[in-house]
Amino acid sequence: MPKLFSDPEAIAENIIRDVGTDLVVGLPLGLGKANHVVNALYARAVADRSIKLTLFSALTLEKPHPSSLLERRFIGPVIDRLFGGYPDLAYANALHAGELPPNIEVIEFFFLAGKWLRVPYAQQHYISANYTHAASYLLTRGLNVVTQLVAKRVVDGRTRYSLSCNTDTTLDILRARNEGRASFRLIGQVNSELPFMPGAGDLAADEFSAVLDSPATDFPLFAPPAEPVSDTKYAIGLHAASLVPDGGTLQIGIGQVGDALAQGLIVRHRNGAQFHALMKRLAPANEPAQTGPFAKGLYGVSEMLIEAFLGLIDAGILRREVDGVKLHGAFFVGPKSLYRALREMPDQQLARIQMMPVSFTNQIYGDEEAKRRARVGARFVNNAMLATLMGAAVSDGLDDGQVVSGVGGQYNFVAQAFALEGARSVLTLEATRQAGRKTQSNIRWNYGHETIPRHLRDVFVTEYGVADVRGRSDAETIAAMLAVTDSRFQDELARVAKDAGKLPKNHEIPGAHRENFPGRIAQALKPAREAGLLPSFPFGSDFTEVEQRLIPALQLLRDAQRTPLKLPGLLWQGMTRPPDAPNRECLTRLGLDRPRSFAERGLRALVDRVPLRGVAGGGSPRSPA
Repeated sequence: MPKLFSDPEAIAENIIRDVGTDLVVGLPLGLGKANHVVNALYARAVADRSIKLTLFSALTLEKPHPSSLLERRFIGPVIDRLFGGYPDLAYANALHAGELPPNIEVIEFFFLAGKWLRVPYAQQHYISANYTHAASYLLTRGLNVVTQLVAKRVVDGRTRYSLSCNTDTTLDILRARNEGRASFRLIGQVNSELPFMPGAGDLAADEFSAVLDSPATDFPLFAPPAEPVSDTKYAIGLHAASLVPDGGTLQIGIGQVGDALAQGLIVRHRNGAQFHALMKRLAPANEPAQTGPFAKGLYGVSEMLIEAFLGLIDAGILRREVDGVKLHGAFFVGPKSLYRALREMPDQQLARIQMMPVSFTNQIYGDEEAKRRARVGARFVNNAMLATLMGAAVSDGLDDGQVVSGVGGQYNFVAQAFALEGARSVLTLEATRQAGRKTQSNIRWNYGHETIPRHLRDVFVTEYGVADVRGRSDAETIAAMLAVTDSRFQDELARVAKDAGKLPKNHEIPGAHRENFPGRIAQALKPAREAGLLPSFPFGSDFTEVEQRLIPALQLLRDAQRTPLKLPGLLWQGMTRPPDAPNRECLTRLGLDRPRSFAERGLRALVDRVPLRGVAGGGSPRSPA
């Protein structure tokens, strides 16, 4: 049985006494970090430079840090409400401050997106790795401690611990230990909010060397709120939803596109005629590939379990079972409503959701025949930042080598798409991005970094449509990518391709794709938005109703700040018009109802000017009261 501790310093002392002063510690990706144990080990290493501490991790979660006055007024109370009791990770604070001691090393293979740009230490110690390779890299570095947040349950008088949110690499490493290929101490920290997930991650107590279990070290789980789904993301998600065959298999990546895709599938299942009409407005020249309901249903296999999957289960779409399971996942992190739904789910329903090692979800090796039978009609949907006209994808880094996030499982799923019969990799991206005041195309002629090479090109989706480029020639691929490019950039990109001799000089972009502008997308979605089919928060929100009204207004203000000439007009109109009742609530929420300075008066006028309307839809049984 494990040694039980109630004090983090005591468990850290026990670890050092058992393992020694050369510690190679594996921390689960994201939510599963045992923060108090990690901080106690870090404090010991800071105090005693004879201790060498290596932390190997991914996706270090940190509370948001708003910069502007308006951001602080809006997000400050949200941070207090959702993250107030979440203990900061001391090593992350030291990295940001440039104060990491020389006897401590921090290595990550996946970053919280954009968090470590221009931080030299983090960039230099990043390991570029497929998710499925991370466990082997840990083992080759001499892993001797794994610390993990766990859920606890007593069954027939015996204590059991669930790896819950992070079976991903831990189960693979435990298998290596059971096979004699590794030797390490598994250390748990009990968290009362963590759902006890059944399946392979439900472990007997004797798998652990020590467990920290105390009300004093219990803490609220990191719970990033769902963001509103924009028109652009909805258009992308709807296009992707038209590619999913009934009876197939679904994987969804991180972000708003996942919510948009799931809601698109729900609209398609429940409102087929409206879905078809919506798709014809989005892409008048193309007939959508799939518009019918899901008579057979889908099976989910995804490294990340996102809340949208629960919405698909509720809607009766995710119901095709494999060995009695509707959804296999490897890790989760999400809003409070996700954790609450999993905690409160009846055992019979929860048994249909199984957490597995990432070696199971992300690849077909190991019981390959069974996986091939299960993963029929697979659609692996993941996000990219940029794409090239010849079909390479950029998802994790910049052309100067700076890492934004990481490869994660994207390459794994692209490889599966080519290995499985009838499977497709669907990479989604917004057609443009804002760089200061300038709009840039996310589809480029070439780029100095790539995540997925062009010889693995398959399906790309932007808000303007679908480019199916698998097995296509370079010229065919370029033409297809131009058709889903924002029209403000099509001519220049076509010229570059023609000058390079990769596109015929007489090629012309079809007229149906010459209207790729944001305004057309907004108009195409407007009837469905007004009918409540495309709510801004399709699976609920941890934002209050007032905050939900404020979000679009603050986004408009942010966009206006990129065009300073618009600001004086907004400011004057706001100062000369009294606020209506909904606006007063929002101004009070931001502390601008009684401005005390010229800056606050200006902010009040700007906020008061932009439209503060109710967010369309947004309800879900899991939405907080």
